[in-house]
Amino acid sequence: MELPFAEPWRIKSIETIRRSRPDEREAWIREARHNLFNLRSEQVYIDLLTDSGTGAMSAEQWSEIMLGDESYAGASSYYKLKESIEEILGFPHFLPTHQGRAAENVLFSSLIGTGNEGQGMIVPGNSHFDTTKGHIEFRHAEALDLTIAEAFDTESEHPFKGNVDLERLEAFFKATPRQRIPLFMLTITCNSSGGQPVSMENIRGVSALCKRFGVPLFIDSARFAENAYFIKVREEGYGGKGIREIVREMFAFADGATMSSKKDGIVNIGGFVAFRAREDFERAMTFNIMYEGFNTYGGMAGRDLGALSVGLREATTFEYLEARIGQVGRLGASLIAGGIPIQKPCGGHAIYLNALRFLEAVPRGEYVAQTLAVELYREGGVRGVEIGAIMADRDPVTRADRFPALELVRLAIPRRVYTDLHMEYVAAVVGAVWERRKAVTRGYRITREASILRHFTVELEALG
Repeated sequence: MELPFAEPWRIKSIETIRRSRPDEREAWIREARHNLFNLRSEQVYIDLLTDSGTGAMSAEQWSEIMLGDESYAGASSYYKLKESIEEILGFPHFLPTHQGRAAENVLFSSLIGTGNEGQGMIVPGNSHFDTTKGHIEFRHAEALDLTIAEAFDTESEHPFKGNVDLERLEAFFKATPRQRIPLFMLTITCNSSGGQPVSMENIRGVSALCKRFGVPLFIDSARFAENAYFIKVREEGYGGKGIREIVREMFAFADGATMSSKKDGIVNIGGFVAFRAREDFERAMTFNIMYEGFNTYGGMAGRDLGALSVGLREATTFEYLEARIGQVGRLGASLIAGGIPIQKPCGGHAIYLNALRFLEAVPRGEYVAQTLAVELYREGGVRGVEIGAIMADRDPVTRADRFPALELVRLAIPRRVYTDLHMEYVAAVVGAVWERRKAVTRGYRITREASILRHFTVELEALG
């Protein structure tokens, strides 16, 4: 008899959360100007806004918190992390930063520039995430999405929807002068297309084209361990390989990587940018010292460097990934069974609701994904996040809204935080909104927004 699955850990500490009343939630979301980022954490029952920095650390990681060496230069905690990065990812050089977008800032300052030097430059990739695209466009460069077409068909069961369209990439390289392409940015897993993985075959193909045309390849590796898991379970020839063996092969194709350690580092703060070549590392050092701090601490405390050195090791174990991705998959299966439209197959860190098929009566110009996200909060205190027109921002030239192919609501699952009973509650909340979906016919208009990355601080007014 095959025994049932159980998580490879036990709970040692808890945090009390409170279920709110519908009238409370109605008042709170109005006060927040219908922006879920503006809610206080205690106003949220199940918080699926992000999996970034919201995970639970292990006893071994908390031990490193107490052992942290806070020396300004040459801290032992730095060398613990250096050893983990070199052993697991294979990069001999790295610069610590306070989080992933800081790593992007350091890398793009080095390769694109710090002002308007990016004018006319193009950074190809597979559905760049919001901060990546923001940093590129802030430098007056263009972020070019070359993700395969299957990524935008939520019903397609393609196992690697994060893949790059290699034919389009080759055509782009042939048609574009090399000096206009500072780098290729490959995101694994691809968050904006639904937490979808990139196959090893595709990584190899991207690398070959980049080498052929002399373009540096960098990996946005926030969820690299989850990507390795999908390669192991979905790609032919990798079932018998270990997670770390797969990780080393993935990164062997790259010149470097950025990392938001708040994801697959399983820490609450931190990031880094890693390099294979010493000269790339030295060119970026100046920017790291200017923006983040000295090279052996960057934007991180010694205790967090130590916790991350352990987190990278824990995140690259099959048992942990099986439990983590399995929980996401079980929530997805429950929603699919209820007829609810989601991005298929389920990704590694989140479930993505297809808002265009969910709230078909809401006009596209009234921010349908944001409307659905607000309804989930109203229904049961579940906070997700819009991955749609608001996050897509305005065109830098015309200032018109950009409407992406997909309007999604992401339900991002924190690592080692919620139980499957919490996921059952989430499924019930989504199901309740699905049952009354035809009654939701109007959305929102923007009353205040920032000039870039507006989704974090946007203010909205209900229509109808």
